[in-house]
Amino acid sequence: FKIWFNFSLTGCVTCLDYDEHYILTFPNGYGSILTVPWIELGGECSINCSKTGYNASIVFHTKPFYGGKKHRITAEIFSPNDKKPFCSIEGEWNGVMYAKYTTGENAVFIDTKKMPTIKKKVRKLEDQDDFESRCLWKDVTYNLKIRDIDAATAAKH
Repeated sequence: FKIWFNFSLTGCVTCLDYDEHYILTFPNGYGSILTVPWIELGGECSINCSKTGYNASIVFHTKPFYGGKKHRITAEIFSPNDKKPFCSIEGEWNGVMYAKYTTGENAVFIDTKKMPTIKKKVRKLEDQDDFESRCLWKDVTYNLKIRDIDAATAAKH
């Protein structure tokens, strides 16, 4: 049994050094409550850069009921106006992903476990407007941290 969360979100990531804007969609979230509960990502996503024309199709694979692995991902990266990908990616989105290029080259695409953690920079709560995310959700976040689910639920309403 899986519970499905679909928020149909679209995001924009800007690469300031290159003045590039990437529009991306996000996977669905699933919560499995049979056996050991876990949360996983599943579904198709895309990343598109209007400036360069490069784009990627990404699939987050959910774990099958029997066997299989959690957190699997496959992706294809396309050059502008090309129908065939020049690179295919597979692995785990929270671990190591491998790239296979049309040139025959195979390489580690990224190892997320070796990536440095970069601390977020956010304004202090008192400097945020009422509807900025951290200000808006501060009571929910606090109550979840102290494991008061009833108070978190009340704050969410």
